Amino acid sequence: MNGLNNRIPPPLIAFLCALLMWLGAQQWSFNLQVAFPWRLGIALPIMLLGVLLSMAGMRLFKQVRTTFSPLKPQKASALVTSGVYQYTRNPMYLGIAVVLLAWTLLLAWPPALLGVVGFVLYMNRFQISAEERALHALFGQDFAQYCARVRRWV
Repeated sequence: MNGLNNRIPPPLIAFLCALLMWLGAQQWSFNLQVAFPWRLGIALPIMLLGVLLSMAGMRLFKQVRTTFSPLKPQKASALVTSGVYQYTRNPMYLGIAVVLLAWTLLLAWPPALLGVVGFVLYMNRFQISAEERALHALFGQDFAQYCARVRRWV
């Protein structure tokens, strides 16, 4: 299973989770009976929060001119610990998970939460763990101290 480490771009994983969530909601008809305008009014601000969180992480990577390619963490040239990275080590992935949560609300199908959980579990196992090994090899004690100070998600 290690063959999946840093092999599939996280946005593709998120898209697949969102697609499976949608297909499930289409297949089974026990959706919550909440009017679409209400769902939209709740989900859109949450979705915007997720997008802004991801963009904040990407902006900081661009500022310090380090790679934000999730497939090649060993090419990182700087350890970013400021801004949103003071609160979460993975704001881009957290932002995607928040967008998937908003998608769950739009679908009004509670089992769709399994898509969010699946995304987080996949990211922990196949993406983040491999990234953290690469960053520890690059930044050693500085990265270890950062991990001790800041949580992986929230």
